[in-house]
Amino acid sequence: MNGADDILGPSLAVGRGDSLALICGETTLTYSQLDRLACRYGNAMTLAGVQRQQPVLLLLDDGPELVAAYLGAMKAGFAAVALNTRMAAKDLAHAFGDSCAPLLLAESALADLAREAATMAHVSPRMVFSDELEAFLAGSSDQLVSADMDPEDTALWMYTSGTTGQPKGAIHVHASIALGERHVRENLGVNPGDRIFSTSKLFFAYPLGHCLIGGLRCGATLVLHRGWPDAAAAAQVITTARPKVVLSVPSLYRLLLKDGACATEAFRGVKTWVSAGENLPAELCRRWMEETGGLMLEGIGATEALFLFIASTPADMKPGACGKPLPWAEVRLRSPDGTEITTPDTAGDLWVRMDSLFRRYHNRPDVTQRVLRDGWWKTGDVFAFDADGYWTPQGRSDDMIKVSGQWVSPSEVEEAALMVPGVADAVAVGIPNEDGLIRLVLYAVAEVDEHPPILEARIIESLRAKLAIFKCPRNVRFLDAIPRTATGKVQRFKLREGG
Repeated sequence: MNGADDILGPSLAVGRGDSLALICGETTLTYSQLDRLACRYGNAMTLAGVQRQQPVLLLLDDGPELVAAYLGAMKAGFAAVALNTRMAAKDLAHAFGDSCAPLLLAESALADLAREAATMAHVSPRMVFSDELEAFLAGSSDQLVSADMDPEDTALWMYTSGTTGQPKGAIHVHASIALGERHVRENLGVNPGDRIFSTSKLFFAYPLGHCLIGGLRCGATLVLHRGWPDAAAAAQVITTARPKVVLSVPSLYRLLLKDGACATEAFRGVKTWVSAGENLPAELCRRWMEETGGLMLEGIGATEALFLFIASTPADMKPGACGKPLPWAEVRLRSPDGTEITTPDTAGDLWVRMDSLFRRYHNRPDVTQRVLRDGWWKTGDVFAFDADGYWTPQGRSDDMIKVSGQWVSPSEVEEAALMVPGVADAVAVGIPNEDGLIRLVLYAVAEVDEHPPILEARIIESLRAKLAIFKCPRNVRFLDAIPRTATGKVQRFKLREGG
C-alpha cells in the first residue's frame, strides 16, 4: 500500500484524471497532472539520495509545488514533513537537528533563514530553493511505481506547535490516510469536483488532513492561496474561486464579520463553514450563520490525531459546543487519578483512540510513554459534556486555574472578554501573588484608539455581570500583542513566567 495512492488513486481509478485537483491563482492542475508532477518530485528526491523512510523537509508556501512534493515524498517511500513558513531560525534548527533530514525544499525568500538554521544545528542537508525547483526536477521521469509500504511504515511527520516548549515530531503512518475522507465526505458534504478552501496553511494538521488528504481523496478541487491570508485576502479568494466548503478559525471569522466582508453573494454561495483551532463562541457562530446563510460546523482535532475526533454535523449541532464524538473516534474523560468520568457537566482530561493517531514522537520516548497508553492518547485538553451529549472545551489541562479552591476555565473567561467592545485579543492565566496564592489575571490587547484605563473598567464590569465572581480577574494587563507560536497558538507559559 501507499498513502499517496490512497489520496490520488480514487479519482484516477474512476477516470477523473482530467478533473481539477487544485487551483492556485491562475495556475491549475488536473488529477493526472498532479500525479505526474508528484512522480517527478519523488524521482528527483530519490536521485538526491534520500533513502526509504527518511524525512524530507518542505518549507514551501501553499501551491502546486508543496502538494506535489508532499505526495511525491510519500509515493517514493519517504516521510513528508511540511514546516511553518513563519518559523524562527531556532525552530527550523531544531527540525534540522531532530529529523536529520537529508533534503530541504524551501522558498527562495527563506534561503537566509534556512542557512542560518543549518549553521545553528551543525548540519548540512541539501537545500533546494523554489527558484531552483525546475532544475531539481530536470530529467526526472513523470512515471513512478509507488513504493510498497507496510501499513505501519511512516508516511509523514508533523511538528507540534510548541505551546509548552520545544516542538515534537509526531509520526503518522500510511494506514492512517484512508480515514481522511470520512468527515469531509459524510459531514461536510464534499463531492467530486466541489471546491474546498482553507485559510489555514497546509502545514497545519487541520487543512492537511481535511484538504490535501481528505479533500483530494474525495475528488475535490483544492483552492490554494500563496501568502498569509488576512481577512481581505481570504475574502478575495472566496469571491474569486467560489468554494463550496471553507475551513478557517474563529479569530478570522470574527475579523470578517467586523469588516462586513461576509455580507456578499460569494459568501452566501458557501454551503458549509468549518471552524477549528480554538473555541468558537456561540454568539459568533450564530451571527456568522445569520450573515452568510451557510452552516457553521465546529470541531477539534490535533497534530497527533491528524483528523477531527469531536465535531458538530449538519444533523447534530449546537452553537457554543464543539459537537459530539465522531463515529471513527472513541473519547473518554478521566479525572487526574485516572477514573473515568461519566457524569455530565464534569470537567476531565480528554483521552482519544482512533486509527489515525500518531504512533510516537520522534526521539521522545519519554513523552510518548507518558501520553500514549494502550492505544489511547492523553490530549492535554480538558473537556466536559452536557446532558444532551454535546462536548465543550474547558481549556488545556496545564492551563486550568484553581482560584480560591475552585477550578476556572481560561477559555470561558477569554470568550466573555472578547465580547467586550474595544478588546482585540485576550488571554487569562493564573499568576501567584506575593503570598503565593494564585490569582486570575487577564492579558488583553486594546483596539486602536482605546484608552486602557477606561477599557479595563469596561472589561471588569462586563465580566462581573456574566461570570461568577471567582472567575473574574482582579486586574487587566495590556500588551501590544499576545505571545504566540509560529502557528498562532498562545504561549501561556510566557505570560506566567513574565508574571
